Amino acid sequence: MSAQIGNPWGLTAHGSARAHAAPDVARVQLGTARVEPSAAEAFAATRALVERIRAALRERGVVDEAVEESRLSLSTEYDGYGEERRFLGYRCEASFAVELRDLDALEPALVAATEAGANRVDGVVFTVADPAALEERARRDAVKAARKRAGLLAQAAGVRLGPVVHLEDLDGPEEGPVMYRAMAESAPGGGELRPGRVSVAARVVVGFAILRD
Repeated sequence: MSAQIGNPWGLTAHGSARAHAAPDVARVQLGTARVEPSAAEAFAATRALVERIRAALRERGVVDEAVEESRLSLSTEYDGYGEERRFLGYRCEASFAVELRDLDALEPALVAATEAGANRVDGVVFTVADPAALEERARRDAVKAARKRAGLLAQAAGVRLGPVVHLEDLDGPEEGPVMYRAMAESAPGGGELRPGRVSVAARVVVGFAILRD
């Protein structure tokens, strides 16, 4: 997407920039499930598993306030299809998100959670605690890039840049994907999660008045 100024009156330049930062927050989605003969038993068994997982996380220094987005679901479980289908019981699934500010504690916390009964790790997302600061840096750099481009165009045209008369933020900051890789051979007893970097992009269009000697 690009922005154009109707009835141009001066010099317009686009600027884009990308700001990067090392992540300092990790969010992981954990889940567990139990199948029991009755719905009440399924709820009770799953609730006990969740409490055990939460206790294991507390032992690793994960406070209750770091756990959010709890979800609970119940469904019937069958084996086979058609007339051969056999009722197994009720399947209760629980999942919740955990936010960690100490990345060194991430892998031990995941190991402790799985040993306590978590049978699903849906994903690990790395981000920053203060995304606004990263967005601000990207916007500032985008404006600088637009001014630099405008200066080059003005010099080539034999004119001087006047004051800024138009400034537009295009689309808002766009956060790029946060990557991690698992290095299974690098850590005894498990893989090592290594985050990449958080990347935020910003684009602007700036209009300048033109001064002639």
